Amino acid sequence: MTAGGRGHAAILVGRSPGLATRLGHLAVRRVGGRIDEHRAPAPPKAAGSAPSAPEPPRAADGTMMLLRMNMRTALAVLCISVILLMLLWNRCGEFSHRPISSALSNALSEHGGEQIECLINGEYSVACRRERDQVYLPFSFIQKYFEVYGKMTNTDGVERFEWSHSYSKVYHPKRRYDPRGTFATFENYNVEVRERVKCISGVEGVPVSTQWEPRGFFYPTQIAQFGLAHYSKNVTEPEPRVRVIEDGERHSEGWIVSQDATLTRELDQELKARVLRFSTADHASSQVWLKVNISQDFVLSFDARLKPNSSVTAVLQNKDKKETVYLHYVASNQLIYAQDDHIYHGIGTELKWRRVTRDLIIDMQKGWALQDRPKRKSPRNKFKISSLILSGSGAVGGIRVSSSEHMAHFFAAANWLVRRQRARGGWPVAARRHVAPGASDLRPGWHSAMSQGHAISVLARAYSRSGKEAYLRAAQRALLLLDVPSRAGGVKATWMDRYVWYEEYPTTPPLFVLNGFIYTLLGLYDLHVIEGENSISLAKKMFDDGMASLKTLLPLFDTGSGSFYDLRHFTLGVSPNVARWDYHATHVNQLYLLAGLDPDPILLNTAKRWEGYMQGRRAAHN
Repeated sequence: MTAGGRGHAAILVGRSPGLATRLGHLAVRRVGGRIDEHRAPAPPKAAGSAPSAPEPPRAADGTMMLLRMNMRTALAVLCISVILLMLLWNRCGEFSHRPISSALSNALSEHGGEQIECLINGEYSVACRRERDQVYLPFSFIQKYFEVYGKMTNTDGVERFEWSHSYSKVYHPKRRYDPRGTFATFENYNVEVRERVKCISGVEGVPVSTQWEPRGFFYPTQIAQFGLAHYSKNVTEPEPRVRVIEDGERHSEGWIVSQDATLTRELDQELKARVLRFSTADHASSQVWLKVNISQDFVLSFDARLKPNSSVTAVLQNKDKKETVYLHYVASNQLIYAQDDHIYHGIGTELKWRRVTRDLIIDMQKGWALQDRPKRKSPRNKFKISSLILSGSGAVGGIRVSSSEHMAHFFAAANWLVRRQRARGGWPVAARRHVAPGASDLRPGWHSAMSQGHAISVLARAYSRSGKEAYLRAAQRALLLLDVPSRAGGVKATWMDRYVWYEEYPTTPPLFVLNGFIYTLLGLYDLHVIEGENSISLAKKMFDDGMASLKTLLPLFDTGSGSFYDLRHFTLGVSPNVARWDYHATHVNQLYLLAGLDPDPILLNTAKRWEGYMQGRRAAHN
């Protein structure tokens, strides 16, 4: 009994010290009980004492002894039962409340599992656990070491661990690629929410990038992606919800005008529509405002002709707490400014009519980012538009709120590309770019084949939708730089003096970036189709030349477990630049798309093999 009590206490030390102590005390008392039950020797008789009484029969003494032993045995059985019951109760309670990982850890401990040191490549060690001939490494180590991903999930109350080799997704084309339809998988892109987008310019209506220049600049690739994403969303999403607030005729709201302000409705000859003309005094209490209550939809559009420092303000209120945000669209050239709950976006000072289309939630988030406020999830569910305020002097019309204005954003990008195209047909990048060690830096004013290709895709779609020749001419001029060598300010490189390559980053020596090259091919294909598939055009020749290069060089981008982002390990003699999983997934998506245009099996076979790499498959070894 004593030994058994000590054994139980030792097993439970790690799990329940209090219980181990109690069991230890029980064992000590039991030992003490056994010591107390030994008879002490009888004291010696005194001299001259009376003779002792005759001893009772030995049988009776034996019976009493047997009775005491039975009671002792019963007491021992009872103690053992109590200890086992307590132990079982404690373990059941622990397993019912502990996570599976804790229970598994203890189970390993009880069934021979032990913590051991795992030495990794003789360089460092991590704590592991061994169970018989199996060794278990922590997933936190496996995740970093092998670049795999996993998370705990709970389905119908059942926990399990989900392991994935890649964090990106492959989209299999449902139909043949059509230049009049979605662009690749860009319906899934949300360019304006990216952290490297400072804001959407109130003057130009396109993103301002901080990717390589913190002050912000217009990056042609990003602007084209912005347009292509909204075009693709317009194709795939249902018709937007629209609420007309003021059109001067059928929809006229009850605006509240302070005593020292004026508001009239007049017919504007330029717009050929009735507009609101307003004027307020210089102090804050002088204003024209309208109370509204709009949830879910946050894209505000209006025509405006404002005098300097006049503004249209949208007021957002948090529905769950007392928080108000004022979004001021001001006749100013300042890009964006924020102070406390007031966020200002400049929409230009030129006194002319302009159509302003703003996503209020995006504008609010960009103002918060300027103030280093924490980014919030799903603020669209928390806010509502509570009022609109007119301040200063000017005119507004065509005010409406909708769930989206994708085509307005798309044509903002297309119009920017037409306005900003240079005589050589390109859109220079106004930021310095260091791409790779050993390659020359790209100085401000460099061009990108990816910018050219994306721009052609935007302009081809704009021409297809509108029929305006300006878009088609701009797309055709964009071909010129694709035929100019990188060393001469263009974007063309050649592999082994034979295979043409349109460079995303036209460095010296060339890098041969894969994803930017394929996007350029898609732009060439778009223009060729929009011009007329039966035509013999420069776009068609450039596309065919590029496809021949791609099918020849494609095996060089295969790592056996992924893909290379570029071929710098060939041209610069440096370490390979392995594509991270999102770029690898882009390669796979692009190849599947091209496989629908070209029957050469190398495209489809490579796409399938590379998709397998994302699921943990590897090329065979010798």
